[in-house]
Amino acid sequence: MTGRTGSPSHGRVVAARERIVADGWRRWSVTVIVLATLLLGACSTRPLSPYMEDTPPLVLVPASAAGVQDDRARFREIFCAVLEARGEALPDYRPCAEALARVGSEAPGSGAAVDLGPSQRRLVAAIVPGIGWDCFAEWLGLQGTTAAHVRRFGFDQVLLPIDTLSSSAHNARQIRDAILQMPSSASGPRLVLIGYSKGAPDILEALVSYPEIRPRVAAVVSAAGAVGGSPLANDAEQSDLALLTRWPGAKCTPGDGGAIDSLRPATRKAWLAQHPLPADIPFYSVVTYPEPGRVSAVLKPSYSKLARIDGRNDSQVLFYDQVIPGSTLLGYVKADHWALAVPIARTHDTLGATFVNHNDFPREALLEALLRFVEEDLAATGR
Repeated sequence: MTGRTGSPSHGRVVAARERIVADGWRRWSVTVIVLATLLLGACSTRPLSPYMEDTPPLVLVPASAAGVQDDRARFREIFCAVLEARGEALPDYRPCAEALARVGSEAPGSGAAVDLGPSQRRLVAAIVPGIGWDCFAEWLGLQGTTAAHVRRFGFDQVLLPIDTLSSSAHNARQIRDAILQMPSSASGPRLVLIGYSKGAPDILEALVSYPEIRPRVAAVVSAAGAVGGSPLANDAEQSDLALLTRWPGAKCTPGDGGAIDSLRPATRKAWLAQHPLPADIPFYSVVTYPEPGRVSAVLKPSYSKLARIDGRNDSQVLFYDQVIPGSTLLGYVKADHWALAVPIARTHDTLGATFVNHNDFPREALLEALLRFVEEDLAATGR
């Protein structure tokens, strides 16, 4: 009687097989995520910033000398108000002091009230992701919590589709096409383009190359953006990204093969030197600035590698390379590169407890605070 289809023993056998398959899938996921990270973070004897003469003249100066406006104090007031109001109802809650770093001298807040009511302008956060997003988005099992959260207050969030293994020039065209396919707003521009990691230079190239999209753009935000590139790209090749196309559930293509070159500091600095950004659009920058102890274990090799240049990095990008020239600096958040925008630990408990062990950050509150700051700033400047 045992062993027949539908019998208790048969059910136990099927359940055991399913557990074995699931365990194998989890081990494969862990292996892939570790290998993919180590490809860019592996040890190398080559300098991360090699000697070269094919570069524009550069100088590292305080942000104010580069035309960057420091409005961290007001953003802190808004972010803290959002965190206090939403409290622990949001995932990955942490107190404001543990979410924002005070870097150098930060001015005191204005004390002005923070409007936490419905959005008046109904801004739309249009997010452009970084390298490999369409390779692992399905594996992440995103639950749409940030979009659902901001929609409660009249905002919205959409993801602009791009080929995340392609060059910034290629993706700029895709950003242009996606924006022009959206319905325009009769009340004025509502799109807040938020570029995460390589998404930031992709957005900048789109704005410069395709001025027809500018009337629809209310503002641009670099969120851990690779605005000035990453020295890690100097020690990597496009072929290193091939493993991402084998990610469980990957739906990405090899693209045009230009992602890594687009991230090289010489490429980004030369582009910035040759392409002035439009003056009629406000730019904002949010910088990831984790303490070394808040960098996930899987990102430690790349963090240490970048630390040979500067310990103030998020494991992928140096802190000063994340700021858009002439932008408004909003804040330094205590999160590594993945914790800001890639919620691995929320859907993958094993990884969250081991390799990606500092992946928690109140992303929903951060996005709401960003949109509220931009809305307030646009109203104050009459844009």
